[in-house]
Amino acid sequence: MGKLDGKVAIITGGGTGIGAATAKLFVEQGASVLLVGRREDKLIETAKEIGGDRVSYAVADTSQVEDSRRYIAAAVTRYSGIDILVSNAGIEGPIKLTGDHSVEDFDEVIAVNVRGVWLSYKYALPELTRRGGGSVVLMSSVGGLVGFPTMSPYVASKHAVIGLAKSFAQECAGFNIRVNAVCPGFIDTDMFDALTTKFAPVAGASEEALTGVFEARVPLKRKGTSEEIAQLNLFLASADSSYVTGSAYVIDGGITAGVL
Repeated sequence: MGKLDGKVAIITGGGTGIGAATAKLFVEQGASVLLVGRREDKLIETAKEIGGDRVSYAVADTSQVEDSRRYIAAAVTRYSGIDILVSNAGIEGPIKLTGDHSVEDFDEVIAVNVRGVWLSYKYALPELTRRGGGSVVLMSSVGGLVGFPTMSPYVASKHAVIGLAKSFAQECAGFNIRVNAVCPGFIDTDMFDALTTKFAPVAGASEEALTGVFEARVPLKRKGTSEEIAQLNLFLASADSSYVTGSAYVIDGGITAGVL
């Protein structure tokens, strides 16, 4: 018997990395899952890898109102409701000193990482309420807890996600809906690879050397995996966390336990 038997989950940013690993685990645990993302090729690849009729996908820009309404409606039409939302879609943005960022840089990061999260909750809430409750997991970051130079739009956006989780948790508790944030550290994903590629010229180091520097600063001396984040997402989505809401769960190998 799975921990999510009979449940329906939407996972944004579901085509790769943490979203894909979470989708795979949720289906293994009995859920039906709608993957949401901008890249249809990645969504198709992940859906095929998972296999079966309990996974499907919707191509959408989660920062857009009509796209957000459409993927929520797609999940309801296909699976008759929604019990779980994992709002995972996000971008890192450029690596620049704040004075060198364009306003467009800032707006794009905020649109995906904050507006997209807000929209996912806004339009999922009525459907979660109709099912008598559920769980919402918002993907923040250690960047939502501490600051990083040259990443001010990203850091601002991830701090905002934690604030949204706390506000959402208070307003929907009466509907038996729980909301929590997850704060990963250095995780072995495409986003981490993109960050090292962008940071390398700034740091004057090779990508390989920079990866080694990042890993050395983690007390556990390694990057985390998408599968490890998926396990935390499963805990928060399932009845195992029935008294947990409004919290920010850090999963970073110990980075934020001390000084970087």
